[in-house]
Amino acid sequence: MTSTITTHWLLGRLSSFKEEPALIWNEQQYSYQNILEGVNRWQDELRKSGIKPGDCVALYGDYSPNICMLLVALLINRNIAVPLTTSVADKKEKFLNIAQAAALFDFDNNDNWHLTKREIIDTNPLLHQLQSAGEPGLILFTSGSTGESKALLLNFNKLIANFEKPRPKFRSLTFLLLDHIGGINTLFYIFSSGGTAISIDERSPKAICQAIERYRVQLLPTTPTFLNMLLISEAYKRYDLSSLELITYGTEPMPASTLDNLNKTFPNVKFKQTYGLSELGIPKTQSRDSNSLWIKISGAGFETKIVDKVLWVRSESAMLGYLNAPSPFDKDGWFNTGDAVEVDGEYIRILGRTSEIINVGGEKVYPAEVESVLREMDNIKEVAVRGKSNPVIGNVVVATVNLVEPEDPQKLNQRMREFCKDKLAPFKIPMVLKVSEEKLYSGRFKKMRKGA
Repeated sequence: MTSTITTHWLLGRLSSFKEEPALIWNEQQYSYQNILEGVNRWQDELRKSGIKPGDCVALYGDYSPNICMLLVALLINRNIAVPLTTSVADKKEKFLNIAQAAALFDFDNNDNWHLTKREIIDTNPLLHQLQSAGEPGLILFTSGSTGESKALLLNFNKLIANFEKPRPKFRSLTFLLLDHIGGINTLFYIFSSGGTAISIDERSPKAICQAIERYRVQLLPTTPTFLNMLLISEAYKRYDLSSLELITYGTEPMPASTLDNLNKTFPNVKFKQTYGLSELGIPKTQSRDSNSLWIKISGAGFETKIVDKVLWVRSESAMLGYLNAPSPFDKDGWFNTGDAVEVDGEYIRILGRTSEIINVGGEKVYPAEVESVLREMDNIKEVAVRGKSNPVIGNVVVATVNLVEPEDPQKLNQRMREFCKDKLAPFKIPMVLKVSEEKLYSGRFKKMRKGA
């Protein structure tokens, strides 16, 4: 091994946990010693396969032992890792080309793998910049919900630098997908703190509750959309979730009604809002309290400012840039998050994306506010709100709902208007109410409003 390998702080941290459980996958437990041995095996495999430091290497699969070990090995070997999951299966080849992946490790459900070497003709200048610096990298793709997916390049060492200082350890579910910054953050938080990652192959309310009961899970990192599904399903009533201490949520605004119901349903669980963007990394956050949507963003290497009621962030762990789009940073390194916010001293409340604000006759409507009210109605399973162009007032509010039980659309519309009249201003009440059986969320359990 080279000196770079032996001196990386993460290896020392992993070795300090020895026989403590690091990962549970397919009901089998892997200790930190097992993980370290696996990392060493993958280091040998990378060398035998002719994969050099600086090469872009793609991994296709979920949180299996080999994928987790390989991801750490790529970090230590100073490669540029490109995690991909089945949620982007239809874009796999396109993403591999954009990332200029020189190798693809394809994993099946049994953790067996197949290596495909790929020919790379040109090197993106940003990749060359990171390779020349001898730093490990990570390429993630945006969801593309508002257009083409962007490929962003991060310095892997800078991304996980905050974990060098030990954090509290938890037995945590790996809910957020591994090709999402939240999933990467979850895995490296767990490994750097000596916690246990519980890998799951199904992300339904029933499966999640089963896993919490069986493995005495303490931490569930998830999304507001999934938490609403959990409440609607009532699966939590059929399992012992007493081990659960903390639920963190992010990736989209949390409806106030959902958070209120969650606190009533799980009075012994702390709820914490997280905040982060793939372009910036994930700072520390502090919720005002468990039932509050007000958060304080802090942590070394992060600065914030509010410009015209929109949050801007400057981060030491920010990406180098997009591989397939212009840089979004201003000349001083600030990034416009596109999140409209309210401010109360040190705390902010995220109202929603500026791109999703509905302008009704000059009045602003935030979809999350309307969705929060509609979710309180009986028989509403899920709801997505968007704007629709109108020649008279600019836009009207359109709500698409999934129902628990079938209901006459006309009666539902009348019931909705009556329910909302003392809870929303008239211009915020949906002009159009559509009933749909199509899912209103993505494979990442994030609300899809476009086209709803």
